Formats: sequence, C-alpha cells, structure tokens
Amino acid sequence: MASNSTSAPASKKARTTTNKGKAGGPHDTSTDDGIPIPEITQLDYVNLTSHTDAFDVDPIPISWGHPDPLIRGPVICTVRHSSQRNAIGAHSGSYCIYTGLAVAAGKLNPDYVPNLKLTSPVFNIGPHPSWSDPKKVASIDPFGHLTTEVYRGYLDKGFDIRPTIAVTKAHIDLPETREAIAAGRLVPDGKILLASGQSIVSKAAIEPVWYLPEIARRFGCSEAVLRQSIFRMTNGIYPELITRPDIKIFLPPIGGLTIYIWGDPDTIPDEDIELTCRVHDECNGSDVFGSDICTCRPYLTHAIEECIKTAQNGGCGLVIYFRKEGRSLGEVTKYLVYNTRKRQEGGDSAEKYFSCTEQVAGVQDTRFQALMPDPLHFLGVTKIHNFISMSDMKYNAIVSTGIQIVNRIEIPKELVPDDAQVEITAKVYHGYNAGKAYQGIDQNELKKTVGREYGYDKPDEKKGKNVVDE
Repeated sequence: MASNSTSAPASKKARTTTNKGKAGGPHDTSTDDGIPIPEITQLDYVNLTSHTDAFDVDPIPISWGHPDPLIRGPVICTVRHSSQRNAIGAHSGSYCIYTGLAVAAGKLNPDYVPNLKLTSPVFNIGPHPSWSDPKKVASIDPFGHLTTEVYRGYLDKGFDIRPTIAVTKAHIDLPETREAIAAGRLVPDGKILLASGQSIVSKAAIEPVWYLPEIARRFGCSEAVLRQSIFRMTNGIYPELITRPDIKIFLPPIGGLTIYIWGDPDTIPDEDIELTCRVHDECNGSDVFGSDICTCRPYLTHAIEECIKTAQNGGCGLVIYFRKEGRSLGEVTKYLVYNTRKRQEGGDSAEKYFSCTEQVAGVQDTRFQALMPDPLHFLGVTKIHNFISMSDMKYNAIVSTGIQIVNRIEIPKELVPDDAQVEITAKVYHGYNAGKAYQGIDQNELKKTVGREYGYDKPDEKKGKNVVDE
C-alpha cells in the first residue's frame, strides 16, 4: 500500500525498534559517547516521501566540512534507519536498482547488514586540509573509506553505515604496456612494472556523495533551483529533494569514479615530488573494445605509460577514471551522434563535429567540470607536474581551485587513429590545447578533414534494400 504522508493508516503502522529493545528519542544515548541509539524501522507500507519536522523524523546531524569526522557525522543513506537517515538517494548509484531486483527475486534479505571487518583500506589516504573546505570537496565523502575506523562506535551500536569509498591494490595488464616494453619505451623494474608487462597499482573506487549547497554554488544557481531541476528531469525519482530542505546530502543515481595510482600514494601531496596525472572520462567503445573513431583509449594508455615512467623515476602517476560515457549524455546518445555524423551531407567532417552532438542532444557536452577536481583534493593534490590532457575545460577547472599545473602534454600524433582525425582536428581548432604537435590547424584543415565512409542508407544494388552498417 502506498502513502504520500509520513503517517500510516491505523492498520499499517510502522514498527520501530532499537538495538537495545527500548524506545527513546532518535538522539537518546545510553552512554556518554554522544552516539545515538539506532532505530531500526520496518514498514508495512511504502512511504513515498517525508517532510521536514514530521513526527518521528530526526536525522543524524551533518556538519559538512568539519575536520573531526565524529562532529561532521556519518552519512546514513541505508534503508534501515528511516527516521535518522540524513541523506537522499541510495548507495551504489544506478546499481541500487539491481539491489532492488535481488530483493524482489528473493536472493537478498533486505535486512542484511554487510560484514565490514576485513574491508578497511590497504593504504592510507588523508586526512588533508582540503577535506574541511567544501569549495574543494563537495561531491564525495572524504571520510567514505574510513567508515570502519572513524565510525566504529556507530557500527558497534548497530547502525548500518556503508562505505562510499573502497581502497585496494591490483596488478593491471595492458597490451599497449607490453608493446611499450618491446619497443624499448618502458623497461621493467620488478617493482612498478613487471617483466610480464603487468604494472602494480594502488586504486580507490568512489561513489558520489553531494553536498547540495556547495554543488548549487558551483553551478551558479540556488539550492532550490538545483533540487527542483534534478527532481523534474528524473521524473520525480526522489521527492525528498523538494520536501526535505533540511537534508543537505544527496547520493545521486549516477556512476562514480576510480583512482589508479602508480608509485607511492603518500608522495601525492608533496609538491617537490613529480606527479603525472590524467583525468579520463569513460568511453566503453574505445577504452574496452578499441573503437577507432576517437582518441580515448590511446590517450588513456599513453597516460598510463607516462605514469609508469614517472613512478619508476621516484614520482607518482595518477589516472582518475570518471563514468561519464558519451560526454555524460550516455552511450545511446553517443551512437545516435555517430550515425548523424556519418549520414550528414558531406560525410563525417571536423567542421561539423560539435554541431552533430548539439543537433541530437541539444547541448554539446554535459561533462560539467565543476565537480571534477574534487578527487584531486581528496588525495591532497596541490601541484601537477605533467597533465596528460588537451582539454582547456579540465585544465581551467583544476587550476581555478588552486591546484598548479606545470606541463600540459598532448597525445602524440602517431597514436591518433585515422578515423579519429575528425575529432582531434575539431577539438584543436575549437580551442583544445594544441601543444607542439598540432600547430597550424586552420579553417582549411578543418574543412578538408573527413572520416570514414560506411555507406549508410545507400541502396544495395543486389538486394534492393538499404545497407546499414557492415
């Protein structure tokens, strides 16, 4: 039974219990540790929304930006503490839908609480001064990997608090790295790079956690406008965005990011130790399957090669991989744009590269970079010696937050696939940093640069039907 009120019909009451089996206010404590008793609420009805100051609604306070995690407060966005929950949304981004399917299929107990005893980080990150500045960290929870450490008291009392960051180590194996070894560009050292071609990395996976007042400030709008816009464009997926202005934290249903580190992560905040960095936006077609219509995979693997070299020389290499497929427009939209590019009059041309995306999506790019520098500040970055990127949008977003960039490194021309000449020519002409390799791209070069012909929609003389994609 559904309800849009915080009170349930008499026959469908909410059942609330505490871990000590007795009622108290949500912030009552049985000890002097200041940690409230958790309320475990099981509902016999579906509560569609809640409102500020409603009966039995008392979220755990959050003081975003406070350097003491206990004063800052834990982010509580699980389903077990409806009265004390202090964040809108759900954990795991878009994967929360799969969790719902698992519960519906009877494969997952909705009351299950994860065993986090052996999940603590395998290397240290922070704390850094930037963690207490919302202008530098507002789209991730800087304490998100320290749940089992700094919120142990909450966990021991029975709170279900989930980490939003996981920190581990791995070996990665890329054919391009083995090719670089064969060509002599990379030399295995047995520490950073093995003779097999595998490189050893430290890595962290991060789910987004947004502090809405600061997100709104960065986008130049009011918090109310931000909430209403997200609510409207998601077809009302989270009513609390407009009914709970007291809750300032939002876990959006989007992909997060992964940080890959070559070398010692502890050196990252040291401005005297060389740091090589690439901020990369996901491109499944190229990154995974090797599509040659763009420079994404070759730029990524080139950056990894440079990161390995830097780490071998005593510095640190850093790749931040955002899930922003198709300029954050999605892969379906990206493929529609590909079709438009190939079908337009004159074929796939550098001159019309950006207009095709705008024609399909209504905007050239939704990878707004206002949130992008946050993971750099999470790591304590204040200086990047080598920035492996040609994007002025990324460069400007980073330096505007106080991080210094010394060198900007373009993708070598020999790494650009033939069909990606359209992309690189258009980007350089329209303002991407050209470096030394791409000087002299003018309007004539823009006009004459065209991509591969596929023969879309051309009559097949033998079969008398349209050829789509061979």
